[in-house]
Amino acid sequence: MNGDTAARTPTGTDHTAQGGVGLPAPRSPQGDPGAPPGDRTGWSGRLAAFGLRARPDGPAASLTDRLVPPMPDGPRVTKPDVAQSPLLLRLGLSLPQGLWYFLCRWSGWLGPVAVAVFAGLLRFTDLGQPHAIIFDETYYAKDAYALWHGGYEINWPEDANTKIMTPGEPVPYRAMPSYVVHPPVGKWIIGFGEQLFGMNPFGWRFSVALLGTLSVLMLARIARRMFRSTLLGCVAGLLLAVDGLHLVLSRAALLDLVVMFWTLAAFGCLVLDRDHTRARLAARLGGVANPALAQRIGLGWRPYRIAAGVCIGLTCATKWSGLYVAAFFGLMVVLWDAGARRLAGAPRPYRAVLARDVLPSFVSIILVALAVYITSWWGWFASSNAPGQGGWGRDWAVGRPTDYPWIPEGLRALWNYHTTVYQFHTHLHDPHTYQSNPWSWLFLGRPVSFYYESPKLGQNGCTAADCAREVLGIGTPLLWWAAVVALVYCLWRWIFRRDWRAGALLCGLGAGYLPWFAYQERTIFLFYAVVFVPFLVLAVTMLVGALIGPSTASPDRRAIGSAAAGLLVLMIVWNFLYFYPLFTGQTIPLEDWRARMWFNSWI
Repeated sequence: MNGDTAARTPTGTDHTAQGGVGLPAPRSPQGDPGAPPGDRTGWSGRLAAFGLRARPDGPAASLTDRLVPPMPDGPRVTKPDVAQSPLLLRLGLSLPQGLWYFLCRWSGWLGPVAVAVFAGLLRFTDLGQPHAIIFDETYYAKDAYALWHGGYEINWPEDANTKIMTPGEPVPYRAMPSYVVHPPVGKWIIGFGEQLFGMNPFGWRFSVALLGTLSVLMLARIARRMFRSTLLGCVAGLLLAVDGLHLVLSRAALLDLVVMFWTLAAFGCLVLDRDHTRARLAARLGGVANPALAQRIGLGWRPYRIAAGVCIGLTCATKWSGLYVAAFFGLMVVLWDAGARRLAGAPRPYRAVLARDVLPSFVSIILVALAVYITSWWGWFASSNAPGQGGWGRDWAVGRPTDYPWIPEGLRALWNYHTTVYQFHTHLHDPHTYQSNPWSWLFLGRPVSFYYESPKLGQNGCTAADCAREVLGIGTPLLWWAAVVALVYCLWRWIFRRDWRAGALLCGLGAGYLPWFAYQERTIFLFYAVVFVPFLVLAVTMLVGALIGPSTASPDRRAIGSAAAGLLVLMIVWNFLYFYPLFTGQTIPLEDWRARMWFNSWI
């Protein structure tokens, strides 16, 4: 997570004149420090057979370029006389130079925005279908409505779903507090769409679909910055756009897509912080390594890290799984700071980080996140503390003796609420038809059926004797299975090549995935995995970049690699289109539905 491989060699640019992308070139292997030239008997020498690359003795580029490799294009990078694409020229296409310069200069935004528009079309088309309350929408759509109308969740009448789905019937809202086990931010967001479009399927799905679309744009920009390639950024955005689990969760009023959005936003802010802080460090050093200054220098004001703290707070205020995001990302940024100081010449980088960076990081990430989390309960705090007249448990501390009278009664009541929620989450063992073990998630062992019906001929567009209509919460199979291979490659690249990008995406994966192994007896579902889908996509994108090869590779190597990478992406898109009816609840003949049930566990 803290390696500097990518920062040492500023390859990987994809100016149109170069016609491609690349990953950092491998460094030449060395033995242990101080060993005679050619001695490969040391520990690092033995691991060189597996691809370990030791740090070179001398810099291959300036300190500035090693700390912050140049971006591939942009207003301050692309030159007016940028050469036109050799591929277009071979096809006989030559654009006016002014137009070509504009396209190259703004391609870093034009490409990701185009991919996001495509993703938005997939997510908003027929968003109100199925016209029903599907799966856990029965909880969150109604809780969202209650928050916007009273500030806290309520206990709905038993026939609430029927009345909500009956045209002309008023929403049966009543101010009776209900015990809920998730924080309010995700439900506030869902309720925003209900305020705009009404208490109907399109209304309660609107905000989640919007976040799903924006997350595609974010990932494209994040991948572009990480890999220094607009092409790879667009590939990442496209792969996220065509992931089935991401699409299904973008079209349902559940909380997990919201958790994914704020987790990805926090990750993006930290990647921005990494670049901006390293650029400031290089400027302070004048582009020359300075051990004494690098050891004691402060890294200054870091607004992107504070923004990351806000996003992590919003993650936690949607679901408590955001706590693991705070822990994993907090460790990651400490290692990043140590890597920056080491590259700048600090002889004891971890000592410098402990002395100068850990406390500011704790404040900007943990304390900011805590403040955001507590603030997110403002509706509950603002409700009445009279018995039975405010949010659930709001009156718990009123008149109750305490050893901590200096703590406001509202905070004491909130703490009591949270202790009961913790007990609920840790003791949730109710069997469910679609529950699954996290060991099976990457292989899509047990998806979740959000909605299913069996139309007959002439019903709901059925053109066969028997039809099926299902919304199946499952990832695009070829994308996920390719991600398993890609993760092995990224793990190798992080351990043996010390590539910070591989470490970063593995950290994001770990934050969203590994904690669930501690709760294998709990009732959990595959759709929780949507939180780490962007990091699976980043892994596949990194593999695609490796297939294409560096810009310095031979034309034949690049042609073969590009063909293989393109074939992989096209196969994933085809696989998405094949399963698309199951992602969006379209009516298809029963035999076509059965053809898509590749494993019995998918039924």
